[in-house]
Amino acid sequence: MTPADRILLVLVVCTLPFLYARVWFPDEQARYVRIQAGNEEPIAAELSPDRKLQVHGPLGDSVIEIKESRARFLASPCTGQQCVHSGWLEAAGELAACLPNRISIQLLGRHPRFDAINF
Repeated sequence: MTPADRILLVLVVCTLPFLYARVWFPDEQARYVRIQAGNEEPIAAELSPDRKLQVHGPLGDSVIEIKESRARFLASPCTGQQCVHSGWLEAAGELAACLPNRISIQLLGRHPRFDAINF
């Protein structure tokens, strides 16, 4: 290993924590929730007033709760309830979906976030 290799290794090791924090823990607050139900046009709603929304899917109605600039599935007619157990979505880019009922919610900020799926 040459001295240049050692310098490069130290630079990479020192830079990785910064990149990890920057990419995986963005500081952007969510402003909107996008609700997609089946093949219908997505609905964008603000996160400011606290309310509950009923969204119709093939299995029945799912209830989405918006409270204190957060959103979650409060109830859903699916059997596994993974969407309800996913809990509160708080940061821009977070997503929860009820696949059997074909409903998804995603929080949006000022700038769209990308992950490995979008890449």
